[in-house]
Amino acid sequence: MKYLPVLTLLTMSSASTIVFAAQQISGVVENTKGEPIPYAKVAIVNSKKVLLTDEYGRFTFTGVDASKIELHVSAKNFAHQNRKLVITSDNRTSVNFVLMPSVMEVVDVHATPLHSSTIESALPVNVIASDELRTKQASTLGETLKNEVGVHSTYFGPVSSSPIIRGLDGPRVLITQNGLDVGDASRIGPDHVVSTESATAQQIEVLRGPATLFYGSGAIGGVVNVVDNRVPKTLDNEFNYLAKHNTVASEDEVSLMGNTSAGNMAFHFDGFWRDGDNYKIPGYAEVQHDDHEHEEHDEEHEEHTGEKGELANSASKSSGFTVGTSFILDQGFIGFSYGKSNREYGIPGHNHGDEHDEHDEHDEHDEHDEHEEHEEDVWGDLTQERLQFLSELNFEQGFINKVASKLSYTDYQHKEIEGDQVGTVFNNEMLEARFDIFHNETLGWKGAWTIHYKTNDFEAIGEEAFTPPSETTSVALAWLEERHFDDILVQLGARVERVEVTANNAETHDDEHDEHDDEHYHDEDELKAQEFTPVSLSAGFVWDYQPGYNLGLSLAYSQRAPSAAELFSNGPHIGTNTFEKGAVYLLHDDHFHIEQDNIELETATNIDLTWRKFEGDFGFVLGAFYNQIDDYFYQTNTGLFVETHHEHGEEEDHEGEEDHHDEFSEEGLPVYVYQQRDVDMYGVEAELIYQWTSNLRSNMYADYTRAKLKNGGNLPRIPPMRVGATFDYVAQDYSAQLSVNHYFDQDDVSQYEEKTDGYTLIDAHVNYYLEGVGNDLVVFLKGNNLTDEEARVHTSFLKNVAPLPGRGVELGIRGSF
Repeated sequence: MKYLPVLTLLTMSSASTIVFAAQQISGVVENTKGEPIPYAKVAIVNSKKVLLTDEYGRFTFTGVDASKIELHVSAKNFAHQNRKLVITSDNRTSVNFVLMPSVMEVVDVHATPLHSSTIESALPVNVIASDELRTKQASTLGETLKNEVGVHSTYFGPVSSSPIIRGLDGPRVLITQNGLDVGDASRIGPDHVVSTESATAQQIEVLRGPATLFYGSGAIGGVVNVVDNRVPKTLDNEFNYLAKHNTVASEDEVSLMGNTSAGNMAFHFDGFWRDGDNYKIPGYAEVQHDDHEHEEHDEEHEEHTGEKGELANSASKSSGFTVGTSFILDQGFIGFSYGKSNREYGIPGHNHGDEHDEHDEHDEHDEHDEHEEHEEDVWGDLTQERLQFLSELNFEQGFINKVASKLSYTDYQHKEIEGDQVGTVFNNEMLEARFDIFHNETLGWKGAWTIHYKTNDFEAIGEEAFTPPSETTSVALAWLEERHFDDILVQLGARVERVEVTANNAETHDDEHDEHDDEHYHDEDELKAQEFTPVSLSAGFVWDYQPGYNLGLSLAYSQRAPSAAELFSNGPHIGTNTFEKGAVYLLHDDHFHIEQDNIELETATNIDLTWRKFEGDFGFVLGAFYNQIDDYFYQTNTGLFVETHHEHGEEEDHEGEEDHHDEFSEEGLPVYVYQQRDVDMYGVEAELIYQWTSNLRSNMYADYTRAKLKNGGNLPRIPPMRVGATFDYVAQDYSAQLSVNHYFDQDDVSQYEEKTDGYTLIDAHVNYYLEGVGNDLVVFLKGNNLTDEEARVHTSFLKNVAPLPGRGVELGIRGSF
């Protein structure tokens, strides 16, 4: 019954249709030489009416019922253009558009309620789509995006990798699918896979900087929005396919995606399958440093362990499908989808090379050693089911011009398995509803109100359940307005939330887990609910100070409520090989005690400046940001170790004890604790694009993030400075790309954190286009890490046991009908 108001509002927003009178708007789209631009996209803003120009650049809309409208025109390799029109008295209006050439790919952004593109946003935005997305696509979202400006990867092995935006990840970077939270456990720990799939995505958008106005406090560091067509919005008919094989992991992948229609009903289906073995690496997997490592990285102080040339326990397999349908209206759509995905993957870093190497010297024990190694393997087994309901209704008369409704329900389960035994099970149920209500322009201002509700029921069950069962509920109201003052776009917004995080140990678990749960959560009945009221305010400005140039300025005040894991974690985390303590546990005199009245909202004050040139053969995006964060939650290494009953093979009785100081030892799992400190984060980002000839283009970029504690010291796992370049050559039948990325040494490290050496990665990609098979058929060949460089990711918990893959070749085909 608690969801009845949400469903009622959703139904009401989708329950009407309107009959419109007939009016006509026609025009021509040309370039600066007066030549027509065919297949340019012309759309009526806040309407489902979209046309493509014909071979002469012409378009005609009929059946438009409004005295004032706004047209949006876009075309590949041209800057977008918007124009407001007043319908003439004879109901026929004609207009011509002249688009300026642009070396930058200008893409519309779906992640913001109000219309914008990559060059019209006050906040910097990355969008990858079409061929670029297919070229960069990897088995994880983090690896797909890791070469975007300002974006790095957590890299927890080849199949568990999340995006890091400007040094922020976890609960500060929201991962969404069509604007709704993916509902997995990837924000809890780096060993948890992001459940959304890039193989079936249309485009992926990255909002760098606080996006709390749009998505809430979980987006204080940014948003990654995966856009797909699982709920169709048009009656288009298409079919896309991809098949590829790579040598570095002997991995095969197939994906299919299709849309069709019958009458006013649109149908969608997609599916993917991926299966890979342990991946190849240059040299040894594990590198151990002695005490001299903290002073320098000389090879004489390093000891290599483990098997050479392969990362043990890095194999994976995954599959999934989605079906969806929509009823397409003249002024919108109503639709839903169902998707299911399964992933099984090894979690590297749990095979101790020293032990295995020693046994390998004795051939008679080989079979026993293989069994022992298998018993130490740790696997993740993920299953997720997801329902989405989306609707959009546009109104050409009245104060309200559009109502967009979004609802999702996600049922997620993740098992951590040691050998043949299930160690921990993570269950997560999430219900989210969002309603964006748009109004027509009033006194020059247009905008939207958002009503946003989300509830998240999470539990971890098992002997290594490091966080207690919890429920997080948030309700929010947001208001965003924008207005053009000649060449300046002003955006203002505010959002207020109510967040309640409750830890609950009253639920009954399986008998086999009860005793283990009591060991870590015997004092959990004393944990009380935490309530927060985060507030976010934002002002954005985009100044088109001359044709082809603009300046973007964003000022934001954002607050974030901590996650349940940041507050209540208390136990060993098998995936990361750590013992985690939440912020309600304070360390005093070598033991922890509960202190719940010291938790504060995380509060960030952010300024972001972006300068763009987007017309002509030379373009650039230069940016700088400063982020002052008070009461920042972060996980730090205490330098202490814990030996758990799991490590000893026996159980210890801690019933009735509040602290665990008697567990500390000289070895075992390192103890990491969440704490709050004031932090300064700042950085610069740059991207330069030059079209040398009609065939050759280059793209150079760089990014740098610095994160310091105000009381001295550095934040852990901050990405190093990076520079990169790509060179693209396009001919009639083929295209080729060469990319070089250099990561500098990272020596701005926190206490107990090791420095990381820099490295350079070189990749190459060739596409060959075949005609006569469908709309297009592409045979592609890609080489990764061509120099077989040993590369260790500083932001990864596994940097000393899991380097990046070595040299690999990928061969595949893709196309469409």
